[in-house]
Amino acid sequence: MIGVIIPVHNEEKLLGNCLVALQRAAAHPELNGETVHILVVLDSCTDASAQIALAHGVASIAVDARNVGEARATGVRLLVDQGARWLACTDADSQVAEDWLVAQLHQGTDVVCGTVQIADWGDIPDEVQAEYQGRYHNGDGHRHIHGANLGFSALAYIRAGGFQPLAVDEDVELVARFQQSGASIAWTAMPQVVTSARLEVRMAGGFADYLRTLTASQQVPV
Repeated sequence: MIGVIIPVHNEEKLLGNCLVALQRAAAHPELNGETVHILVVLDSCTDASAQIALAHGVASIAVDARNVGEARATGVRLLVDQGARWLACTDADSQVAEDWLVAQLHQGTDVVCGTVQIADWGDIPDEVQAEYQGRYHNGDGHRHIHGANLGFSALAYIRAGGFQPLAVDEDVELVARFQQSGASIAWTAMPQVVTSARLEVRMAGGFADYLRTLTASQQVPV
């Protein structure tokens, strides 16, 4: 069984598209009918995120942590207890490719670190987009770490000690643990994910905060 974890804090605007994309990926014929359990971890939600998950027929659990590391850890723990052999993480403001899970499994490694692409830059100025693209390596051999595009075996996860209750960089810390434990890691652009370019900061130090930093470096008002 394959488990997919999506931590959610008030994502009613974007969660539906995320789940539709995940359900397509879960139905890919190259998975040969293997069960895929998609789990939404509702962290301190006060909007309609729970109802959206229900409407899409996706399981959810609620936590009151306001902590993405703890939310991811809770979801992984539940899916491992249910028998998941492989875990895949993404974010509610992201959409995975139809072959996302297949591409992860085809790497044949303990861990897969994928890249993310921004499909819609919205009102973010061209100079900020150019600055971002100039710093980002969207190809094999990259060293980017994104919770929106991360996969790992249950055995490697348990051996590494799992997600820690960190409000930011929980994915970076876990990958460091994977490296320390001797896990094999694929740094690849093959499992594709597109994510949002929103500048609304959900957590200091996160992806939106990074985009705002680039905007500030270009002296562009936001």
